[in-house]
Amino acid sequence: MAFDQSGLQILANYCVAAAESMAHTLVRTAHSTFVKETEDFSCALLTPEGLAFASPKTLGATWYIGLDYGPVLGMIDDYRPGDVAMTNDAYSGNVATHSPDMVMWKPVFWQEKLVCFVGGHIHNTDVGGAVPASLSRTLTEIHQEGIRLPPTKIVREGVLDESLLTLIKTNVRAPEQNMGDLHAQLAMLANGEKRVHEMIAHFGVEDFQQGMVALLDYAAQQAERILESVPDGEYFFAEYADEDSVNGKPMRVAMTLKIRGGRAILDYTGSDPQLLSSLNMPTGGMTRHALALVGYHYVLYTLNPDILLNAGLDRVVECVLPQGSVMNAVYPAAVGMRSLTCKLTHVLTFGAFSQAVPDRLPACAACGLAILNVKTTSAAGRAVIASIGPVGGGAGGMPFGDGEEGSGANVAFLRNTPVEINEAEVPIRITRYCLVPDSGGAGTYRGGSGLMMEFQVFAPDTTVTARNRDRTHFASWGVLGGKAGSTAIFIKNPDTPSPELLGNSDVIRCQAGDVIRLTGAGGGGYGSPLARAPEAVLSDVRSGYVSAARAEQDYGVVIRNGELDYGATQTMRERLAVNAAPAAHFDYGSWRTRFEQSWTRERYQALTDILSHVPVIWRFHIKHRLFDALAAAESESNLSEQGGELIYRLYESIRSEYQAFLQ
Repeated sequence: MAFDQSGLQILANYCVAAAESMAHTLVRTAHSTFVKETEDFSCALLTPEGLAFASPKTLGATWYIGLDYGPVLGMIDDYRPGDVAMTNDAYSGNVATHSPDMVMWKPVFWQEKLVCFVGGHIHNTDVGGAVPASLSRTLTEIHQEGIRLPPTKIVREGVLDESLLTLIKTNVRAPEQNMGDLHAQLAMLANGEKRVHEMIAHFGVEDFQQGMVALLDYAAQQAERILESVPDGEYFFAEYADEDSVNGKPMRVAMTLKIRGGRAILDYTGSDPQLLSSLNMPTGGMTRHALALVGYHYVLYTLNPDILLNAGLDRVVECVLPQGSVMNAVYPAAVGMRSLTCKLTHVLTFGAFSQAVPDRLPACAACGLAILNVKTTSAAGRAVIASIGPVGGGAGGMPFGDGEEGSGANVAFLRNTPVEINEAEVPIRITRYCLVPDSGGAGTYRGGSGLMMEFQVFAPDTTVTARNRDRTHFASWGVLGGKAGSTAIFIKNPDTPSPELLGNSDVIRCQAGDVIRLTGAGGGGYGSPLARAPEAVLSDVRSGYVSAARAEQDYGVVIRNGELDYGATQTMRERLAVNAAPAAHFDYGSWRTRFEQSWTRERYQALTDILSHVPVIWRFHIKHRLFDALAAAESESNLSEQGGELIYRLYESIRSEYQAFLQ
């Protein structure tokens, strides 16, 4: 039968409900906090070709609707009823995106005919490797990031491969936790198979098969209509991480967004070279790889919250992912912290689209979400490794309202873990967990506040890992007169005579009694702060989001004895308006403003061009040499070259050192 729109929506509701049921099974049976509380997992119904035609809307990670299972489906021979396959190898088909993400899929048969697949992933807290929790920017090759399993069957016709389970348990730090989560995944897939059988019994197998194709077609049509509402043109934007390696240089991800008649190209040319750290993205150069398109999905969902969340959305978009760049790293590059780079691409995409439709998109979310894990020892001598949850910041201010507090929009699917759960499962004491005053960027609509978590450890030789530590320097930008949000702070033993600023460190050694405090960044503001209603500012002060001093400094709102002084406010706002500079589209904050005075767009373009013509293994090293050379050149008082020609000259001055090797 041909589905009309109402019939197709009914089928879509059934399919989403099936995916939601899979997710509920996983949440209720998983062992690790990171799955059952934080919800870093995905579930999907997949076409026989491996494209997701349905996924949950209320549970789990929203990153993966465009994940193409096709390459790994073909790496398994002869699917039979009861089989389950799995992989966590980022370089086998580019479906698993780093080693902790265990991806599983199960064929669904109806009367001995393969109809579809059900699949999904979970993030394991630890899969072995060089550091607890397996992930750190200090790692330089994927072999350090834990056990890797190429696509293989874990279940054959209903029989679990016990030898493979033994291999996994031998290589991880918390085998009982890993096994519990693995069995939860198997239960999730079994439930998905059951739900598909129920739908086939209801709709008929032929109608169900036609329906899954129709759902992809409909999503593609919805995406095309959204892009048709965006003015045609080319929009360039760049975004930065604080460091490309331990104590390294800033890392840039760049995009030229090209919109033409309901189609989009996301050209990542201009992004940094493949790194000697774990921030690389394992996309394999696939023109529609999920990691490169997460921000695009978020933009579509922002512009139309009623779209179907499936792989059909990607039919009208393509990515350009230069090989040997941070967006398309080649083996054996480490990729464990690809999530930090992926989050940059989220806000990068929002920045590009903001130039086209600024009245429809928010300012920058806090972005630098750190995920805290603790490896310690209980009072009974038992080794414990567990996630204690994400610590990030607020969403960006919107064209119609304030950003959400403490929930960074692009990573809001990661739930916070309740203090009671953390203290019950990990022998630590959480001493502070709160929103941070004055952290959201000022604006007509304020950026959301950052979070703070502080905890004390009680065992010697405890290791704390803080995956994705960032935003210590580069702030979340405001738009159309809105101000940048505050930056993040990471510190050991605060409020003592010898506090230790940790910067972007992500592996911290602690002793009994040490205190760790992590403060997340704030979201950017939207619109001029002087246009914010004074009563809204007063409410912010009373609620603790904004201090009285910053209300006067940023908003021109004078509050005395807890009440508005309207006369003083009018005078202050008139004074601030006279002295205000014309607002640019973006307010990047002081760090990025200073950085781009040296590394202008023309100079970075020259750097990218140079690096594209040298072997991949040299790119990271030469980038660092050119950063140092520019810093030295700018210290000379007689420097006259301003554009990209300076970078070419500096490269020529050091090229002779490498010439024999670069032939």
